[in-house]
Amino acid sequence: MYSKDGEDYFIVDAHIALWDAREQNQKNFHGKQFIDCFYDYHKNLSPESEVWPYEDYLYYGGDRLMKDLFVDGYVDHAIFQPAFLGEFYVNGFGQTEEAWALTQKHPDQLTYNHNFDPRNGQAGLDQLRRDAERFGLKGVKLYTADWNGASRGYKLTDPWSYRYLEACGELGIKNIHVHKGPTIRPLDRDSFDVADVDAAATDFTDLNFIVEHCGLPRLEDFCWIATQEPNVHAGLAVAMPFIHTRPHYFAQIIGELLYWVGEDKIQFSSDYAIWTPKWLIEKFVDFTMPADLTEYPELTTDVKRKILGLNAAAMYDLEVPAGLAIKIPAEPEAEVAVGASA
Repeated sequence: MYSKDGEDYFIVDAHIALWDAREQNQKNFHGKQFIDCFYDYHKNLSPESEVWPYEDYLYYGGDRLMKDLFVDGYVDHAIFQPAFLGEFYVNGFGQTEEAWALTQKHPDQLTYNHNFDPRNGQAGLDQLRRDAERFGLKGVKLYTADWNGASRGYKLTDPWSYRYLEACGELGIKNIHVHKGPTIRPLDRDSFDVADVDAAATDFTDLNFIVEHCGLPRLEDFCWIATQEPNVHAGLAVAMPFIHTRPHYFAQIIGELLYWVGEDKIQFSSDYAIWTPKWLIEKFVDFTMPADLTEYPELTTDVKRKILGLNAAAMYDLEVPAGLAIKIPAEPEAEVAVGASA
């Protein structure tokens, strides 16, 4: 929980990872390219005091994760969104077994989402069913620009993608987190295009599509899709650190999302360990919209509460302490007209 100026906030970090990018896990040079790009984002968009040594960044482990999120970072609950990247890393990038074990040890604080790749065909679909049973999955993280053999990306509208999404509906995996954000070297920019979210959201109205990184740098395209598709939501990973380096740009991002997508469909994410939640939460709670951006909705304390945790808590059926929920004013009792029948 975070408290400031007499206000309390229930915090859900809706996008975290536990990765291993050490040299012994790098399958090829692309593995180094990928983590170096991550580190560039971390170094260039973080306050100087929050920049990690490069070696720490390659692998930080569960103990540090728990401290950074739950001891120092104000987080009440966090959701793993792992990327596989099997073409770049020997044992994959996101550490399934380590993250799952941590979730089992701290079930009140952590939720584990897994991943799938529709290019794995029937074998992958069978694996998804086993994973859903083993992990009790409520969500998955999809990396449409991930490489698989000769393929350098896929679309949500591919025939096999639709078969996997149909299975998600059958298995109760309602929350489809899709990386649609900035290019990460060596992945291809166009494979992160948001356009395929439109048809998938229309055809699978029983699923939630959380567009991670809110489509940046294609924010306008994303907003036009999300405003017409009630099951499309915005994840703020990558957008959040601009609150430090380019606060006016951040104001435009959050303003556009509030205007088009709405306060009930935006989720806070630190993208840990690219960034740590502590400073992001502090700066967001203190943030006010610039005076010149008058066309956007007001960023009130209750709107911040929704974004920082209540929206993701509702999606994942997380219990919110009564004192941390938004207080809805009671409806005034209707006056009974004199002589009206009881």
